[in-house]
Amino acid sequence: MALVSMSAVAWLEGEASRERAMDLEPDVANGLEVYRHCADCHLPHGWGQADGSFPVIAGQHRNVLIKQLTDIRLGNRDNPAMYPFSLQEEVGGEQAIADVTAYISELLMNPEPGFGPGTYLERGKQTYNANCAWCHGMNGEGDNERFYPRIHGQHYKYLSRQLHWIRDGKRRNSNPDMTSQIKQLNDQDLQAVADYVSRLKPPTELLATPDWTNPDFE
Repeated sequence: MALVSMSAVAWLEGEASRERAMDLEPDVANGLEVYRHCADCHLPHGWGQADGSFPVIAGQHRNVLIKQLTDIRLGNRDNPAMYPFSLQEEVGGEQAIADVTAYISELLMNPEPGFGPGTYLERGKQTYNANCAWCHGMNGEGDNERFYPRIHGQHYKYLSRQLHWIRDGKRRNSNPDMTSQIKQLNDQDLQAVADYVSRLKPPTELLATPDWTNPDFE
């Protein structure tokens, strides 16, 4: 009998943990308490940093957040900075993941993310429409049920880094279809796409005003 590799075991454990967290009824009030562990880096409003060190997570699809958290916790996605804060002994088990992702998904999104230089926006649009829109949507809205993240309103530098990592095989939990799709793109293509996507506007009802502060942290 062939032995199952440790990476395959972790992947299967990640899928099972994700499904269990998705099935739990979230407690948004507890989600706020869990999120306090996250706010030092992602900030109280969940808008991250324009330098790309931390992404916008406010308003992200809940299933996407659950998948990424469980993948980081089980080592299926490399994120050394976040890994210690994802552990069960730090934030709690699958119920805590269900709770905090419900809270984050309801936060209003950043109206002014970090943009790129704006040099190749038409190229970025054409490349996006040809390679990305069939999964992420024409406006970058993603798909909660299919685990495709919202990417509109995300920081340019974060998008650019993730696109390079996915293309080059450094983000191990990326969708294989996406990895295959962007293998053909060069660095300038990826930078143009990231710049274009960062300027796509989420729906008005999901956006905060530029001076919005999270009242839960006042």
